[in-house]
Amino acid sequence: MRSRELQCVPVRSRASYELQLSRRLGPTSGWFRDEPSPGGRAGTVSAVDLYDAIRRRRDTRAEFTGEPLDDEVLTRVLSAAHSAPSVGMSQPWDFVLVRDPAKLDAFHEHVATEREVFAASLDGERASTFGGIKIEGIRESGLGVVVGYDPTRGGDNVLGRHAIADAGLYSVCLAIQNLWLAATAEGLGVGWVSFYREEFLSGLVGFPEQIRPVAWLCLGTVAGLPDVPDLERFGWRHRSPLESVLHEDSWSH
Repeated sequence: MRSRELQCVPVRSRASYELQLSRRLGPTSGWFRDEPSPGGRAGTVSAVDLYDAIRRRRDTRAEFTGEPLDDEVLTRVLSAAHSAPSVGMSQPWDFVLVRDPAKLDAFHEHVATEREVFAASLDGERASTFGGIKIEGIRESGLGVVVGYDPTRGGDNVLGRHAIADAGLYSVCLAIQNLWLAATAEGLGVGWVSFYREEFLSGLVGFPEQIRPVAWLCLGTVAGLPDVPDLERFGWRHRSPLESVLHEDSWSH
């Protein structure tokens, strides 16, 4: 780790970038600080803040409090998602905010059914371990952000997608990551629910035929974020070291 002198980047050296962001995201974007950040000074963006958000990010389940989100905070988080890089500048994502208790209940019941389907495929230690893992906080969070992918966004000739058809889907995943890190920086929790059938979720939120649901994100205030990820804490899997996935010039090295 380099010295603390390199932790902050003066905003004045990025004035044009700040102006562009303010035009795109509006005055509540919250990307640049007017107040000092921890360990920094007013008018700076701390690199430590970013790395800390990456380190603290968790897939949140049981920690939601159910308190409603402040509208400005929610706008900042969604603006961060909407600022993600995308193939051909297509921005192929849509966000549906689900607060209707009836829809939250319906999705919760659907996910519970899919949990049973997965549980039936397990036996022995895997079944026992999975039995103690909470997989969603749909009703507890009080807000679901359904993220959709529209491959028609940007027209027939999306720059950079002709050879890799999934590049648009990758772009949506980048928007989700931006949302997740911004929420973590705001002290919020996010839980990505993947125990669902795509056709069910599409019907629940009324997606047109061309839009594919990519994620249901439980988003909300939390009592805190656990130090250890749930799947590691319950013994489902453990995080591998960087060295185990790092290669030089070819996969075999």
